[in-house]
Amino acid sequence: MDLLGTLVKTGIKLRSRRQKKQSSPLEEQMKVLQKLLVKAENTQFGKHYHFGMMVGLRKAGDPKAKYKQFCRNVPTHTYNQIFDAWWNKTLKGQPDVCWPGQTKYFALSSGTSEAATKHIPITRDIIKSNQKTSIRQILTLSHYKDLPSDFFIKGILMLGGSTNLNFNGISYEGDLSGIQVSQIPFWFQPFYKPGAKIAQEKDWGKKLDEIVLKAKDWDIGCVAGVPAWIQILIEKIIRHYKVKTIHEIWPNFSVYGHGGVSFEPYRKAFDKLMGRPLIYLETYLASEGFIAYQARPETRGMKLAIDNGIFFEFVPFNEENFNSEGDMVANPQTLLIDEVEEGKDYAILISTCAGAWRYLIGDVIRFSDLEKCEIMITGRTKHYISLCGEHMSVENMNSAIAAVQEQFNVAITEFAVAGIRSGTLFGHKWFVSCDDVIDSQKLIEAIDQQLKNLNDDYSTERGHGLKELQIEVVPLSYFHRYLEKKGKLGGQNKFPRVLKKHQMEEFEELIRSLKSGG
Repeated sequence: MDLLGTLVKTGIKLRSRRQKKQSSPLEEQMKVLQKLLVKAENTQFGKHYHFGMMVGLRKAGDPKAKYKQFCRNVPTHTYNQIFDAWWNKTLKGQPDVCWPGQTKYFALSSGTSEAATKHIPITRDIIKSNQKTSIRQILTLSHYKDLPSDFFIKGILMLGGSTNLNFNGISYEGDLSGIQVSQIPFWFQPFYKPGAKIAQEKDWGKKLDEIVLKAKDWDIGCVAGVPAWIQILIEKIIRHYKVKTIHEIWPNFSVYGHGGVSFEPYRKAFDKLMGRPLIYLETYLASEGFIAYQARPETRGMKLAIDNGIFFEFVPFNEENFNSEGDMVANPQTLLIDEVEEGKDYAILISTCAGAWRYLIGDVIRFSDLEKCEIMITGRTKHYISLCGEHMSVENMNSAIAAVQEQFNVAITEFAVAGIRSGTLFGHKWFVSCDDVIDSQKLIEAIDQQLKNLNDDYSTERGHGLKELQIEVVPLSYFHRYLEKKGKLGGQNKFPRVLKKHQMEEFEELIRSLKSGG
């Protein structure tokens, strides 16, 4: 047994045991809110919404008095709302807008129909917060008894965006993973792979090829990255070296950390690429902050980072707070950490040390363990498809359809999209109602191009994990017959834009029946 590995493992265990005992979740969250208000008191946002008045606010017997005033003063925000009113100033280089100082980095993330790309401010404080939560994730590995001691001195392969960030004359822009890697602490650098040179590569194809060539020289213990990309990379390594499993190249590969999309569709494909079982760790790292991480074995729940620069509010995901399109009402009901219930769905509002304030992150979560503050991601506030990281929203779909109607001068009266398998990868199947004469292949090509223009993630994945696009043009009456069959014809009932697997199968069966005269 490697002596250094033993020492590292022992050190991790001791540090894990020494972690401070937290106060109640509510107390921890109130501390976070106070720190955020104090730090941002003299920003443009803080002055506008009277943070100074809230900082010293106390009311005997009411630990939530400060929060209640916070809700009265500060409105909730979607991305477009906070960007149009505040973040656009930050992007232009103005200091002290929503957070003290000038923001040096912006993470680029897929946007809505209004913009192909979101610009999420990344401050020094949020980088430190993300690093702190990442360390906590590493500390949890001490709970996995089967990990050998020398695992803790093995390489960690992090497959993410380029560290060669775009400079716009004021700030740097790029993928969050690229920003985070460019700021990794010095002590972590000896373990980090693929190394600084390859990490700078912007061309994904070249980056993967360079990693493949270097793979045999690395002793990898842990891999982190989006499942679709990791699957593609491992398949390339196996093909290149003509081996059966990745463990013939990386015999000490033991842990895979993933997040962003559901891992379940990938699990069987991953198992086939492995020589032995892995430990799978789920993380909830968004562009806006490191929200939660898997803290213990034998659970899918992720522990909320409740004491690390992020203040959480929970909006019951119901008809009172969200309309049929997934848009949140102006003054939704909001709950704190001590008011939520297990088994119910909530949208998340976050206020962060990056200058997000009562910001709707868009995810829907469910508490799996209230005592341990563990959550599971159950969906999005708006329907979307993200089989391999394409994050195609209904807004993207609507915009693409509108554009192709203009392009071909046709009327598309209804449509729906379903995710499908394409071998070991993925595809989309479109169902479109169009009574005008149109070439189906030209139509799907045009939709595909519009989506590439609207959504950067979709454009990237179309060259890799998202391989196949299908389209079936059917009469509008078919859509109506489906709703009628479900007892949802008329009124405010709408055909779902995104079809789940069973819905797609039902609709396809109905189409076959109607085409055959049924």
